[in-house]
Amino acid sequence: MSRPTGRVLALLELLQSGGTRSVAELADRLGVEGRTVRRYVTHLIDLGVPVESVRGRYGGYRLAPGYRLPTLMFNDDEALAVLIGLATGRTAGLTPEQRTAGETAAAKIRRVLPRHLADRFDTLLRSVTYTHRPGALTTPDPELFLTLADAARHCRPVSIRYTDRTGRHSERVLHPYGIVGHAGRWYVTGQDAGIGQDRIFRLDRIADARTLPGSFEAPEGQDPAARLLSHFAKDEFRYTVKLRVHGTVQQIRAWLPPDAPITEEHGATADAGALTERWLRVEIRTDRLDWLPPLIAALDRPFVVEQPDELRALVLALARRLDRNARQA
Repeated sequence: MSRPTGRVLALLELLQSGGTRSVAELADRLGVEGRTVRRYVTHLIDLGVPVESVRGRYGGYRLAPGYRLPTLMFNDDEALAVLIGLATGRTAGLTPEQRTAGETAAAKIRRVLPRHLADRFDTLLRSVTYTHRPGALTTPDPELFLTLADAARHCRPVSIRYTDRTGRHSERVLHPYGIVGHAGRWYVTGQDAGIGQDRIFRLDRIADARTLPGSFEAPEGQDPAARLLSHFAKDEFRYTVKLRVHGTVQQIRAWLPPDAPITEEHGATADAGALTERWLRVEIRTDRLDWLPPLIAALDRPFVVEQPDELRALVLALARRLDRNARQA
């Protein structure tokens, strides 16, 4: 575990397994120094956990005899919030061991949920998809998330209050197709019933969602994630960035947006032969350029900025700044 809170809980779990644990053993198990272990012990004592210090050659720390943590209890909202966090965190760059731990934790909590809450959680899992690179997704509002997921699963219209990118507020009736995680954000795809056209809505811009009477017929074979990426590909952006990068498809995909098309120099798709290094073309549509120079530098591959000129100037400015800082070090 990388966070201090996680290590404190891991320390408590080690002490609960019984016996006296030396500082050296605890430091090794937690991946920290001995003085850090002592600081974590102080945290536990401040929380009311009776940790005893045992002196002598075989000394260390132990829990007071007979001490056990009280049974962990959640109310309905807390249980669903924890499950949603576990479910949506499965794509956030976790190791296989961490993903397995998250899935087993979710299964344990789900087993003790009331039937109606367990059904809502299952509905959520069946209504959520991810693009190729969802990123570290934020945990959404549980009630909003569940309402949209349930409506998508059972093809029920919902009324939403939405704020668009310009700050304009509106109320809409949405026929939701599914929820998609992409580039650190959550989106819901569906048809705006007021205009009869497919639309994409960011969940963090939805202030309220209420299920309405009736139902709608979802299009057959629809893929919410594919619809989202297609929407971004067609959307109007301020800049169209064109790069030539020497590397493999895998190297480029690891850093650049997953919806950015990568092609051979003659225009053919470059998905085949993903491990072969060669010059590849990349096209990115964006409203801002300031985030691209660090990303391009992180590729650590030869590249050429074909357009726009503003990006070329930003890349050169970053190179000069890095060179100046390196000389001052």
